[in-house]
Amino acid sequence: MAEQWTPASWRNKPILQQPEYRDAAVLKSVTDQLQVSPPLVFAGEARNLKRALGNVCDGKGFLLQGGDCAESFAEFHPDNIRDTFRVLLQMAIVLTYGAALPIVKVGRLAGQFAKPRSGPTETIDGVTLDSYRGDMVNEMAFTEEGRIPDPTRLMRVYNQSASTLNLLRAFAQGGYADLHKVHLWTLGFAAHGEVGEKYKDLADQIGEALAFMSACGMTAEQTPQIRETAFYTSHEALLLEYEQPMVRTDSTSGDFYDTSAHMLWIGDRTRQLDGAHVEFMRGIKNPIGMKVGPTMEGDDLIRLIDTLNPTNEAGHLTLIARMGSDTVTRDLPPLVRRVKQEGRNVVWVSDPMHGNTIKSSTGYKTRPFDRILAEVKGFFDVHNAEGTHAGGVHFEMTGQDVTECTGGAQAISDTDLSDRYHTHCDPRLNAKQSIELAFLLAEMLKENRQATA
Repeated sequence: MAEQWTPASWRNKPILQQPEYRDAAVLKSVTDQLQVSPPLVFAGEARNLKRALGNVCDGKGFLLQGGDCAESFAEFHPDNIRDTFRVLLQMAIVLTYGAALPIVKVGRLAGQFAKPRSGPTETIDGVTLDSYRGDMVNEMAFTEEGRIPDPTRLMRVYNQSASTLNLLRAFAQGGYADLHKVHLWTLGFAAHGEVGEKYKDLADQIGEALAFMSACGMTAEQTPQIRETAFYTSHEALLLEYEQPMVRTDSTSGDFYDTSAHMLWIGDRTRQLDGAHVEFMRGIKNPIGMKVGPTMEGDDLIRLIDTLNPTNEAGHLTLIARMGSDTVTRDLPPLVRRVKQEGRNVVWVSDPMHGNTIKSSTGYKTRPFDRILAEVKGFFDVHNAEGTHAGGVHFEMTGQDVTECTGGAQAISDTDLSDRYHTHCDPRLNAKQSIELAFLLAEMLKENRQATA
């Protein structure tokens, strides 16, 4: 029998990747304030997402999850939020066209402020300080004062997330997502070249289809699906001092929901079966995810699935595979096969970013576009071979014109990385690379659809 779960029961378990706050009284004051703050999302919204992911689990949908590696306070601007939202809309349109399936859109937004680190400290020129753990914890600047974990940042994360969610809801429901505006979504720098032309051609086809539908009496005024879209938020539930006070009891069901995001996930570094993060996540009713890396064993995976989703509910648990392009076809098949044999209902998603990070010849951390694409292709090949559903993709991307990942149609080279390398943590795909990848994905989805027709 599992121990009785409460929002605080994780405190009785071993925990990794947490900052050490120096002033417990300040931390308590902040978490007390969070506990009485309004929820950022609502239980009904989380249930809608779970229902949509249940369809993905059954092969009747596809998950597109993307956004910043780590949000920051410095880059907080409505234009940045709009541009990332816009690229995700464009990617979703491209994927819908290829898959002929509903695309479930989930942003890594409004809460993705903390990052796990490989070590608790870092040393530069003989000086050792706390590692930068994301703006939720401390400053990126390598100074002794800036690297001290500051609990007041938790409240700043809440406030920025609330503002971001407010804007995202306005974009999704206020007319910006109207399919009649599909031509207007293209960012200036992404409008040119082969990718821009392909998107323009697709937009033209959508425009013709909408004109036909309008002639048949199906207009945006009468059909909300044309003028609105469902958009959800997600982040890694890393700092449990932030997540616990955001848990609320749903008045309609009596269930616990973490109202900091619609969906939360556990990282590959914090998925210990007896650890605090698994304990916290097993008790909330949000859709949840778990990263699955190359060190995962089949027995451990089944035990984790049964702990996190004991009722085997379709749509509750998403497994986010991050293997690396060289090993995905070797390490993923036995896990997919085992989950299928055991009859567990999960959504399988590919994260082709984290297993393909390298150091460039110029010293910048980067991710080659061809390796990202190779892992996605390998992910699809595995599921085709196993007779299972490749349920989605999970990208780190931005609407900004950054130069952080090499390759793609722009042919970004190692020497180009310094031009616009803005990330606070890991390298992200820019808008043009993201849309290019969406077109390549759409071709894979279309081939799969035709093969199974």
